Amino acid sequence: MNWTRINALMLRYLYLYRRSPPRIMEIFFWPTMELLVWGFLTKFLIGLREQEMVSVPNWIVFLISAMIFWDIIYRAQQGVTIAFLEDIWSRNLLNLFVAPLRRSEFIAATFLVGFIKIIAITVVLSALALPLYQFNLLQIGIPLVAFFVNLLIFGWAVGMFTTALIVRWGHASEALAWGIPFLIQPLAAVFYPVSVLPAWAQPLAKIIPCSYVFEGMREVMRNEPFAWDKFWMALGLNAVFMIASALFFRWMFALAREKGLLGKLGTQ
Repeated sequence: MNWTRINALMLRYLYLYRRSPPRIMEIFFWPTMELLVWGFLTKFLIGLREQEMVSVPNWIVFLISAMIFWDIIYRAQQGVTIAFLEDIWSRNLLNLFVAPLRRSEFIAATFLVGFIKIIAITVVLSALALPLYQFNLLQIGIPLVAFFVNLLIFGWAVGMFTTALIVRWGHASEALAWGIPFLIQPLAAVFYPVSVLPAWAQPLAKIIPCSYVFEGMREVMRNEPFAWDKFWMALGLNAVFMIASALFFRWMFALAREKGLLGKLGTQ
């Protein structure tokens, strides 16, 4: 891969935000609203059950940390798909792939742009959660890095898969850029353990890497030892998902090029 081309493509996507307040607002608006709504709702429910609150109960900590961690997946996925859609909407797609740009370089650039967004969003949400809900994300400690890496990789894999579908089926499938993460969420054990799911759904949850991350997160928040078995299981499944998504993207891209679909995407 040529890092000069990757860096140029990164700058192309980042420059979109330089003079675009709506784009900048979109990065922070929805995660902040989710944090406020879920956090204040939880505090209200606590007030209905308990008249005294000496410390923040575990379940509000679970909810807020789960919401922040889920946003890592969502933004990693969006980093890939929205970058691709930006080029479709601006009719710049053909210009990209007429240039000596490899698919791997395009994907690497979108990964890095998504990573920058995630860091910014996580910092903002963590800063808000501390004064509002007395929740310090850093209290998770070293496991935080392990959780972050696994969620980031899974989000990237989902982003590649979603982009591959858009490459193949065009504008009709653009809604998948926002819909696919929420199709996964019910089985991802984000806000509740896998054991809550119906018996038929639990095997499906166990093949989703992030379910192990969220289960491991709740264990750490309960002051239990870090579950290395869940970490390695999530990492192994992430490797499978990443390879499968890359191969699927390559296949869909080749098929779209063979059928002349890239030209339609770039000009419609």
